[in-house]
Amino acid sequence: MKICNFGSMNVDYVYQVDSFLQPGETKASQDFCLHCGGKGLNQSIAAAKAGNHVIHAGILGKGGEDLEVVLRENGVDTEYLQHMDAPNGHAIIQVDRTGQNCILLYGGTNQMLTETYVCNVLDAMGKDTFVLLQNETNLVGYIMQQAHARGMRTAWNAAPINERIHEYPLELLDWLIVNEIEGRQIAACEREEDILPVLRKKYPQCGILLTLGSRGALCSVDTKTYQIGCFDVPVIDTTAAGDTFTGYFLYGILHGKSIPECLLLATTASSIAIGKQGAADSIPLLKEVESMMKEHAFGVLQVKEWSER
Repeated sequence: MKICNFGSMNVDYVYQVDSFLQPGETKASQDFCLHCGGKGLNQSIAAAKAGNHVIHAGILGKGGEDLEVVLRENGVDTEYLQHMDAPNGHAIIQVDRTGQNCILLYGGTNQMLTETYVCNVLDAMGKDTFVLLQNETNLVGYIMQQAHARGMRTAWNAAPINERIHEYPLELLDWLIVNEIEGRQIAACEREEDILPVLRKKYPQCGILLTLGSRGALCSVDTKTYQIGCFDVPVIDTTAAGDTFTGYFLYGILHGKSIPECLLLATTASSIAIGKQGAADSIPLLKEVESMMKEHAFGVLQVKEWSER
């Protein structure tokens, strides 16, 4: 099965700072790097490095030429990319001394998908295609509808969160991927412990992956819930950690692995990624992840499992 990712592609301007800027504050950065990024690009590369056949769909604009090169170099099929004479998407990223980040996005050509383009790409894919989406492009709800109408399975990562999510037909999804902030907003609840029960009730046919940063992740599918913690590893840059987790988790799902195996694979991959600077550059290959798991290089994590009543 192949993955078609209608995903964002950004040029990332990354600034190292001792702490995030506050309103009215001006400070000098400690370092600067230019990286290829965007949640879509990162997840395509993560899924491809894990061993999936990944097709990236989207629109490249001025300044984004290197993004196509990076996708190809990392094994992603770029046949269906379009080019447009308009500014490409980009991000201004601050990374503080603890490795945490804050990100300012400009959508650019990521927000210029057309219904005709979406349908042409989907029509060329085949029913066995798994469609992957994030929330950094336009037409997200339309793509969900069109993919479902063609009998394709879909997964949506609800980042970055905004009010448009309430317009999307989430009941059509096979997988909903959220962090605790996104999960609370979609579930319309205040307490973190209510997120999974509410989402399970609203979308009973959908597998739900709830990522919790340094506290690990929860996964609810069918009548069971699974929980995994996080390895205690040095943090250099968390920019692509969530995207790495998503790409490797989907690899496990599409290759018939159990949910505990998927969670452990994704957790190991993201633990490697946070030990390196950059976004796409920090994502490991499958053989590196499997080697670290075999050697228990980060230690041992247990996956807890319980049935819902």
